Amino acid sequence: MTGIKIGTRGSALAVWQAEWVRSQLLNLHPECHVELVKIKTTGDKILDVPLAQVGGKGLFVKEIETALLEGRVDLAVHSMKDMPAEVPPGLCIGVVPERENPLDVLISRNGHHFQALPQGARVGSSSLRRGAQVRHARPDITVHPLRGNLDTRLRKLETEGLDAIILAAAGVKRLGLEDRITEYMPDTVMLPAIGQGALSIEVRQDDETIRSLTAPMDHRETRLAVESERAFLARLEGGCQVPIAGHARVLEDRLELTGLVAEVDGSVLLRETVNGPCDGGKQLGLELADRLLAQGARQILDNVYGRPVQDLAT
Repeated sequence: MTGIKIGTRGSALAVWQAEWVRSQLLNLHPECHVELVKIKTTGDKILDVPLAQVGGKGLFVKEIETALLEGRVDLAVHSMKDMPAEVPPGLCIGVVPERENPLDVLISRNGHHFQALPQGARVGSSSLRRGAQVRHARPDITVHPLRGNLDTRLRKLETEGLDAIILAAAGVKRLGLEDRITEYMPDTVMLPAIGQGALSIEVRQDDETIRSLTAPMDHRETRLAVESERAFLARLEGGCQVPIAGHARVLEDRLELTGLVAEVDGSVLLRETVNGPCDGGKQLGLELADRLLAQGARQILDNVYGRPVQDLAT
């Protein structure tokens, strides 16, 4: 009997995701013993500061990746949108299961849709990406910083006098809270985060046993889309300090990728769509990033990072 330890954060959503992976593994390999190992990450410990101010990459994955490299767990389950553009040497994204709905949702206190929110409404969001797009679409709205797990954010909708909050549809659906959703926000207004709605099953690169056991869970279309989005993110050296969004879709034998870079205050929002063959997703991500850099994203990113974003040739 093979024993498998899954590394995960301890939040309700993270545990749900890890339990889902556990159930898939047991369906495929009922002879295995699969257990969860809960690990507290830096992002879980710092709850009173916006993530953009904490800085750094991998705030929700680094400690789990360390456990994976040290052999304390055999695989890690992450939300793909938490994954830095670069994976540590010795590790890889082994499997990308089929994606849940990648959109954001609005949950409002009085049932108002986004465009019907009252003038000067207060909207809670933990993300610079969401905040920038809200301000661009509705400059009158005040964006209120919001941290904590999903239950905490829903509670703050009532306790902090907010008119609405914006969350990822995938997390709301996975925790069975769909009835709270007021509106699925169209991606023309709110382009999702890179990898949003997808899971990342991270493994040691040389662990052929685990890679073989998990391989049937991989979903080709989701992997192609996510690889394209992550190539776009990597080219922009994206972190949580700048509003970057991207979403790819497989349309028959073609891949369509839309990306966005914005000023934090929403005053500038650069958006572009490219498409190409499915097997060229990574190149498509690089092409899209370079188009946006040429349109002005380079200046936005340079201002945030305090240094030039590297040219592709370097």
